[in-house]
Amino acid sequence: MALVFKDGRPVVRLRAFRAIDDPKTCEKFIEGHAHVLTSIGVKKVTSSKDEWMYNPAAFVLIVESLDGESVYGGARVHVAGGSQLLPIEEATGKMDPKIFDLVWQHSQTGTGEVCGLWNSREIAGYGVGSIFLTRAAVAISTQIGLNSLFALCAPYTVKMAESVGYRLENSVGNNGTFYYPKLDLLATSMILEDVKNLPIADPEERDSIFKIRNNLDVTKVEILRKREIEIEYKAEIEHLDKWDINKVIQSLRKPTIHSVSQEDLSFL
Repeated sequence: MALVFKDGRPVVRLRAFRAIDDPKTCEKFIEGHAHVLTSIGVKKVTSSKDEWMYNPAAFVLIVESLDGESVYGGARVHVAGGSQLLPIEEATGKMDPKIFDLVWQHSQTGTGEVCGLWNSREIAGYGVGSIFLTRAAVAISTQIGLNSLFALCAPYTVKMAESVGYRLENSVGNNGTFYYPKLDLLATSMILEDVKNLPIADPEERDSIFKIRNNLDVTKVEILRKREIEIEYKAEIEHLDKWDINKVIQSLRKPTIHSVSQEDLSFL
């Protein structure tokens, strides 16, 4: 289904849900993300494999048509302590095992990772695959109970991540960087240490994130570089009565380099 326009601007829904609650939409996410990755020459990354569909600690943000039939972009928030390592651990653990200690330290108070950020060509240029999904991912993380967030960023997403409160995590890799997922691509490890208050976020971004948190279901006209898009936010996650971050933390087991498959890769 082609994009629907109203008053010259595209109209979409941005919806949040727990992966295991909506397998059909997860499959659409996987198909769309894989297509985008293939178009840039990346054939296999952890965030494009389908194990996360069955991970009870994976949450999904999807940008879709209002009838739910077409998917135009998405992102995910994985919580440490689920049925998988965090993607950043899978991606970099064999290159630098210190990532396991770092994630373990933060996982004691609830940590996760924003990953799998993408958008289709149909909606390129409207900010869906960049700032609007990133804001929403940070916004919903307090619902999940997280106090910190990791990200493994491509060079073109570092500034955006910094704007919402991330900083470079230089204790791993080569001063925080890795050649990943290919030797000609650089990835930067980043961390957001205070998800609730966002003290180092740009004021405009902090305000936008707080507005989503304070009004999870709202329709807004968003503007990026003079281009408008109408987004129907459905950011309240259903069935959270079946989710307990404290139980997830209590079940944590510290991973080792042997936990990582030779084939595992990940990218934001």
